[in-house]
Amino acid sequence: MAGVPEKIKTWQMVQPTVYNRETRETTPGRLQKTEIPVPELKAGEALVEVAGCGVCHTDLGYFYDGVPTVSKPPLTLGHEISGTVVAGDPKWIGKEVIIPAVMPCRECFLCKTGRGNRCLNQKMPGNSIGLYGGFSSHIPVPSVDLCEIKDRKGIPLSHFAVIADAATTPFQAAKRADLQPGDNVIVLGITGGVGQYMGQVAKALGAKTVIGMARNQEKLDRALKFGADYVINTTDKDAGAISKEFRALCKEKGLVNTGWKIFEVTGSKAGQELALALLSFTGKLLVVGYGVKSVEYNISRLMAFDAEIIGTWGCLPEYYPIVLDMVLTGKVNIEEFVETRPMSTIERTFEENHKTPPMKRIVLTPDFD
Repeated sequence: MAGVPEKIKTWQMVQPTVYNRETRETTPGRLQKTEIPVPELKAGEALVEVAGCGVCHTDLGYFYDGVPTVSKPPLTLGHEISGTVVAGDPKWIGKEVIIPAVMPCRECFLCKTGRGNRCLNQKMPGNSIGLYGGFSSHIPVPSVDLCEIKDRKGIPLSHFAVIADAATTPFQAAKRADLQPGDNVIVLGITGGVGQYMGQVAKALGAKTVIGMARNQEKLDRALKFGADYVINTTDKDAGAISKEFRALCKEKGLVNTGWKIFEVTGSKAGQELALALLSFTGKLLVVGYGVKSVEYNISRLMAFDAEIIGTWGCLPEYYPIVLDMVLTGKVNIEEFVETRPMSTIERTFEENHKTPPMKRIVLTPDFD
């Protein structure tokens, strides 16, 4: 464990990508390596030396797609973080930790009624915790919500970054869905950064059947080894054709076609439209992925189907130890789904991830020295 640094070394988003609708000109986003002061830590705060920070679709949304951040640039992105506490709260110093992607205030009405994952005063690294984010050497955070890793079981500390958001968001979604042993589940986008864990978490919680849907056949084949019982390739198929294929699969395998819990993870318009087409009698649709495009739906179908559409956001820090235990006991695999790269590749990595979703979640490891 290194000591307290004189400065935090970081990659700041100095300028997000800006599209001018009048001129139709695009001003490219800009990342810049720089140094910022180490803040004076208050009571209940900790300084974490970053071991790894995952590159999430949300980061790309901030940088490329005009999704606004609470803290305005320049700021450092990155909210999937693992590392070691090097200063601050004495009871945490020296411990290896996962930093929750959303940290509730613990004082508001939502927090006190069990909905702290959507606390309106929550702090999120790389968005609303000042200028601090995970694509750095260090980050100051509240210590109350840190998740300690007592025994990594030989897994690199950097890999645990993906638990923050990629693996815990699916757990929160499953709780919102009231997922029970024996339930049948559809995961739209099971090959994505969050979707690959959605399938695993659902299975770990006792889902009887998990059907994964996506377009990349290589990733779909991998999903069959990690959570999915069956997969459907959606490439070049409309929602009607996919729904017909789903019903045929249910008939072939002797599965009921009612009561399915559908997790839409892509955030894409096509994915959301497909999810709505699949929603049927007594089903539940969980909207996990975020998108900026609108979809049209006759909500009277919810009445006719006695069905539900539910939004889900982030994950309560209280659930992090449960997901960590799933990983450490082998119920959820992270090692097969993580690729580490030096943080100095951040510009190229962002560009690659924006163009083509990677086979594995990219975790950037600090290499400032």
